[in-house]
Amino acid sequence: MDVSCGTERMTLQMLICPVYFCGYNESLMALNSQHSMERCRGVADWTVDPPVLRFNFSITQEDLAVCANKLTVTQERGTTVFSDYSSLQFINISGQVKSQDPSTGGVSYHEEMMYRFSCRYPLQYLVSNASQMSVSGANLAINQDSGSFRSTLRMALYSDRHYSSFLRIPAGGLKLKTRIFVEVAAFDLGNSFNVILDHCYATAFSLDSLTHDLFVGCRRDVQTIIAVNGEEQSARFSFEAFRFVQQKSGSTFYLHCSTRLCERSSCPAAMENCSTSAFGVRRSGGGVGGRSTRVSDSATVRSGLIVIRPDDDDESEDADITQQGKQKVMLGVAIVAGILSVVLLSLVAYIARQVWGSAGSLRRDSLRLERS
Repeated sequence: MDVSCGTERMTLQMLICPVYFCGYNESLMALNSQHSMERCRGVADWTVDPPVLRFNFSITQEDLAVCANKLTVTQERGTTVFSDYSSLQFINISGQVKSQDPSTGGVSYHEEMMYRFSCRYPLQYLVSNASQMSVSGANLAINQDSGSFRSTLRMALYSDRHYSSFLRIPAGGLKLKTRIFVEVAAFDLGNSFNVILDHCYATAFSLDSLTHDLFVGCRRDVQTIIAVNGEEQSARFSFEAFRFVQQKSGSTFYLHCSTRLCERSSCPAAMENCSTSAFGVRRSGGGVGGRSTRVSDSATVRSGLIVIRPDDDDESEDADITQQGKQKVMLGVAIVAGILSVVLLSLVAYIARQVWGSAGSLRRDSLRLERS
């Protein structure tokens, strides 16, 4: 029996000849003995050599629940590409393909046919931010005791600590040291799971040839502040905009977060996975300390660009601000000078009027004295 564990669907394939040899056919083979459900029965493919019986179903809540597939969540120590994480949760989807005895009497001479299958998925995904105000997400297959459901993780960038105003990136880019607030939230998750951010990092290029870690586990860059992580169905942190030294004329980077889902009861234990790796810029393939802190890209959503303003733009902006300041000062001085000129002219006119008025009065008094 061949089992294909896809990210969206599971496919089972078995030779059909043994089925007929044992006295059954494709209509008598079903997932977990759900023979009354047509969607749980296999489909024969006679176009291939040898012919096969196929079962194909999606790992959605409806399909898994209808055919009574079993789902379990286990917690294990991270290995291979997940070796930097001390605790990981896995989801296991398992079941059986069983035959239905066609005998109608009290006895049967047919041997029961049963094929067991299972697929194991880590609750580990890479999620990346979307550019500016658009939102990107990745679908995650997770489960509860009652079955599975699909949840969507979304990353959004904000400009305020209340996470209420989306970050708008100007055409010229953000200024260095602008604080960027990041939220990774899960929707349609139910009440059993929380979101953990294990590793968030920035890449200078889409090929990830140059990266900078914002935080790995409990270790973080000095400018990174983790607000909420592993406590709710959303995780939040913030960092200051920076530039890669190799990028002289401005800087651009993508933001990525390695995200896990944890059952609420086990989240505290899952959080005890602090990396001993040092922070800094590293080249792809080498990692830090000889071991990469990356995980597999099985569910990666690539971000849009975050653009940082070039240094000369800052200088030109400062120069413009200085020039505008000078112009405002000169305008203020001119206005004050104009007002003072008007006041002085008014005062001179008033004094002159008073003087001429006094002189006229003296002349009139002298004329009266002469006549008398």
